[in-house]
Amino acid sequence: MTTAKDLFIVALDVEPSRPVGQGDLSLALAGAELIDLLGGRAVDIDGDRIVPTAGQPATDDALLGEAASLLDRDAPYERVEDWLWRRGRDLSQAYQSALMEAGLLTEHRRGRLSLGTARMEPADSPERQHALNRWTSHDPVLDALAAAVGIHGEKAFVEDASAGYGEEMSEEAPGEDVAREETPAGGDDPETAVLAAVHDAVMELEAVRQRRAIENAAFANVWRGP
Repeated sequence: MTTAKDLFIVALDVEPSRPVGQGDLSLALAGAELIDLLGGRAVDIDGDRIVPTAGQPATDDALLGEAASLLDRDAPYERVEDWLWRRGRDLSQAYQSALMEAGLLTEHRRGRLSLGTARMEPADSPERQHALNRWTSHDPVLDALAAAVGIHGEKAFVEDASAGYGEEMSEEAPGEDVAREETPAGGDDPETAVLAAVHDAVMELEAVRQRRAIENAAFANVWRGP
């Protein structure tokens, strides 16, 4: 199991502090893939750039292999933030399809996240247990990725409640005018740099949502009149 698949299962199983959006989760999944590529020594981080190495990730996971194949191998290389937005587009849907095809997800009318019209829940499997064991053991990488999309706190598993799985990523990357929340400096550790970039990207996406909500409300007021 990869970190991204563990994260997807946790997102289905653990009560979030707020509804988990597809865009938020997609960004975090892209970050999870990058961390696994770091762990497999397929990439390194130089400043804010992803530098591919000569090695390939030691994995038979199709999605992680696909991520490795999409790396920009020409200098000056791709910025971590740009990778998250590029790779993250519709990535939650890709993981949903892969896990369903492997029999690790089932449709359920009371699942925690609803993807489109279907509500999903993890099937009872060794893969699910692996993800939950990693979560309950407070794996720092999984904790940080989950927290970025609003899953944290008491880590209580809830079977009855359901939460919306809402807005998709913006069709266009946020501009320079988007307000960004400050993230503590991550030092020189590559994993910390990736986690900080995931946090910043999720905050940018939320800022885009808020800005659009304000613009839509203003537009509605114009048509409503005094």
